[in-house]
Amino acid sequence: MPVVIALGALVMTLLGGWTAHRVTDRRHLILGLAGGLMLGVVGLDLLPEALEVAGDEVYGVPAALLCFVGGFLLAHAVERLLAERVAAHHVVEPAPVATGGAGVRAEAGASAAGRPSAPASALPGRAPQVGLTAAAAMVGHSAMDGVALGLAAQVSDEMTLAVAVAVIAHDFADGFNTYTLTSLYGNARRKAVLMLGADAVAPVVGAASTLLFTVPDQALGIYLGFFGGVLLYLAAADILPEAHHDHPALSTLGCTVAGVGFVWLVVGAAH
Repeated sequence: MPVVIALGALVMTLLGGWTAHRVTDRRHLILGLAGGLMLGVVGLDLLPEALEVAGDEVYGVPAALLCFVGGFLLAHAVERLLAERVAAHHVVEPAPVATGGAGVRAEAGASAAGRPSAPASALPGRAPQVGLTAAAAMVGHSAMDGVALGLAAQVSDEMTLAVAVAVIAHDFADGFNTYTLTSLYGNARRKAVLMLGADAVAPVVGAASTLLFTVPDQALGIYLGFFGGVLLYLAAADILPEAHHDHPALSTLGCTVAGVGFVWLVVGAAH
């Protein structure tokens, strides 16, 4: 039964990714919505769950919150290190002087054509590895959704229904964010589709895995806290600032609020 329900999550994940791919002419709205969804998932779903299942304190602070801050700091450090590495290996060469004649201009054109360029929708100055790492974390989160679904089925039918509603609904946001994060950091469309496919299959694999083993609550809470910190950094430091950079419109802000509101409705429906 949990595996069958997880197939619904697979469909919703693909639908979310397809939506992110199709709405290319409203990039700022996509970014605003993605940032709102990520903020809602972190503040209204991941962090409360992490605090509930990993309530032990370390020197007066809940372990889940320490992992949350650690995930935020690690995401920041990794992004900065990757950005510096990319900048060091991609030195921009000065353009040849136009007065050198047609031959010089042709040579310059051929040189420019030979250099790979990032997709037009890519975040400027960002390392593609950051997008892939964030997408991989989304895949891990989706797998844990499947695990939660399988464990709920071992408790009661009522618990299974509540978790199923939450998982299936917010996997639309997972698919949307997975495709958006991968592509907006300059990765090729093929990689974005591959990560979306992995994210779609992950809940099914996670649900099936509960037939073999269980995940301790403490370990689950630590993972959720850490993952929440990573997502919050990406939303607050990259996605939302870029959404309002060229289009500081109320419509973009409205999409962000709508994303948070959608997650709130999903979380409320599951309780």
